Amino acid sequence: MKILFIGSRLYDDIDYYVKRKGIESILTESNEEAINLDLPDQVFIVPRGMEGPTSIAISQNVDAIVPLIGIDPPLIQVAQMKEEVEKEYGIPVIAADVRAVELTSDKINTKKFYEEIDVATPPYQILNSPEDLTLEFPVVLKQGAGQGGKDIMVAHNLDDVGEYFEKFNQALCEKFIEGSEISIEVLGYDGEYVALPPIYKGETTLEGTHPLNKVKLGPCLIDGLDNNLIQRTAYKVARNLDSDGIFEMDFMYSHKDNQLYAIEVNTRPNGTRYLTTATCGINSLCELINMACGEFSLKNVFDNLEYYYSTEIPVGEYKGPEANEPIKSFDNNNFVVHGPEGYQRITIRAKSKKELEELVNDLT
Repeated sequence: MKILFIGSRLYDDIDYYVKRKGIESILTESNEEAINLDLPDQVFIVPRGMEGPTSIAISQNVDAIVPLIGIDPPLIQVAQMKEEVEKEYGIPVIAADVRAVELTSDKINTKKFYEEIDVATPPYQILNSPEDLTLEFPVVLKQGAGQGGKDIMVAHNLDDVGEYFEKFNQALCEKFIEGSEISIEVLGYDGEYVALPPIYKGETTLEGTHPLNKVKLGPCLIDGLDNNLIQRTAYKVARNLDSDGIFEMDFMYSHKDNQLYAIEVNTRPNGTRYLTTATCGINSLCELINMACGEFSLKNVFDNLEYYYSTEIPVGEYKGPEANEPIKSFDNNNFVVHGPEGYQRITIRAKSKKELEELVNDLT
């Protein structure tokens, strides 16, 4: 089996799994100084875009292509490449198609999509000027494109809205929901979808605290909220997107209204994947490889499900004990350290809440 991987930044997360399965690995990367270039069997430095990876995939006669891209801008190019390569060369590309990317990469399109499939989302309006506002404060102002909290502002009054419009000509204005932030991964391939356990990302704040700065927990355990509802809703969204790969969905639960709201969808690897793996034993990036190998199925996922309590804590610079090999896997570890130096996080898992507390104290 020969697989072409696009992008090196996430490759160390799956290198152990690629080697374990005896896969011949070829990687394309546009930055010759990128990390992890020493891990695959072959590396090709190509210009930005999908023309280079497509050419390498064809010339190397690969069996499948797995993009490892964790940012939004290239996703539409990947989707266009997927449709071309699958149609003209019959090479499976394990990624979302054009329709799914167009619906999820623009928050306004996503809002309309939720309404079409009857999934609750916070009340919103499109503002072309501060005077258009009809929602009550506080509100959340966003741009259609963007990730990681970029260009998002919690506005408390018209002056805040005016300040936002000093930078932008239009805004997606959404009712601020006070409640719990939730993330969930859904895996999908060839019409089969499975929603993994949801992750609790903390409570909303009027200060707009970034999720990376919050302690997260898995599985999500919120009084009054059934995790089955989150999973059913996430499954419904993925089924209607009708595409392949990883779908990471953000939800908000309003305690006051007892209402689960869908916020956004990402068709790429996401920041809570370590917690999901720690909580249930299913590594979404490894499942992309299983899809490429024809080994992904609901039965295989359900047969491999495990049950742990987990948490993820920002530590800045980790100074605790070293993990066992492979260090990015929970196979021989109860913790994984990840993230760039100075901004590291540690994800820890245990069979009980008490054991988890003890491990947190030992490792942090």
